Amino acid sequence: MDSRRALTVLMAVAAVVAAAVPSTASAKKPPKAPVVHELATFAAPACASGCGSGSTIGPDKALYVTDGRAGRVLRVDPQTGAITTFASGLPPAIVGIGGAMDVAFLGGTAYVLVSVVGPFFGQTDVVDGIYRIKMDGTATAIADIGAWSISHPPATDFSIASGVQYALQKFRGGFVVTDGHHNRVLRVTRRGDISQMIAFGNIVPTGLEVHGKRIYMGQAGPIPHLPQDGKVVRFTAKTTATEVASGASLIVDVEFGRGRQLYALSQGIWDLPVIPENAGKPASPNTGRVLRVRNDGSFASVVEGLDRPTSLDFIGNTAFVITLTGKVIRIDNVGRPPFGKSR
Repeated sequence: MDSRRALTVLMAVAAVVAAAVPSTASAKKPPKAPVVHELATFAAPACASGCGSGSTIGPDKALYVTDGRAGRVLRVDPQTGAITTFASGLPPAIVGIGGAMDVAFLGGTAYVLVSVVGPFFGQTDVVDGIYRIKMDGTATAIADIGAWSISHPPATDFSIASGVQYALQKFRGGFVVTDGHHNRVLRVTRRGDISQMIAFGNIVPTGLEVHGKRIYMGQAGPIPHLPQDGKVVRFTAKTTATEVASGASLIVDVEFGRGRQLYALSQGIWDLPVIPENAGKPASPNTGRVLRVRNDGSFASVVEGLDRPTSLDFIGNTAFVITLTGKVIRIDNVGRPPFGKSR
């Protein structure tokens, strides 16, 4: 056999072997299951509800969490769970919900949404709105949303004239704010100018996420918070809302994870009597879920059994969930995008 023929045979044999034996480098590993554990707790054991509310990832890649009962914002190390006080002296909650509700960073400065306080609740010299956090951790009110809301009542029925502002998100040099009681989204500038961006029927707007000019929003739906009323919608400053996904009860937040995969947070099953006194009360304990938004507009359950979650954030492939009882839950291995095209 001449050398050229021998080389040809060897190459053919090598090709057959390569085809028969899969490459370990190209073999796909099965995705790891999500791992859930309690990272930190920042409320007294007696706090059954209304302690944790909103959160965000700060410029330093730490988690910042509002504590409505204590009138403060906490910095939580996402690796160790170590807690330090970032801001204090904010108006505390005086009813089951309220006080410091949410936090967002704009230009390296933190801003806090404070709700369900102020003159409507008998508190003088207290602003129901947005506060700017100074370098020393003190807070200064920049927008009186409560007073504006009283002067500009919504089209839907209401019992609290100052509204129940729920979520805060930066948007084009200012902010967007949901009012879950007045069923609308407000636009607020850093100078404190307030205007209505979009109004809804009785759908109970909740958490927010922004990508470019698009705003994504969760809908809890009116009581009894039926699954078909739990939705994620999107809109811009100039368009009406369109549905992105639906089918899970009491959606309280919406967030992009890695690869622009969209997720939603369901607080869980609401099974209280449908009477006005129960409006605004949370879901049953340990029924909350982290949900992935599918391309067909449905939800896929990622993690179940969460205890009355309120806020969702991501650092890479790790999710952080805040609960009403003042706990920070860390969830590793949430998913490996891409799952499909972003909606």
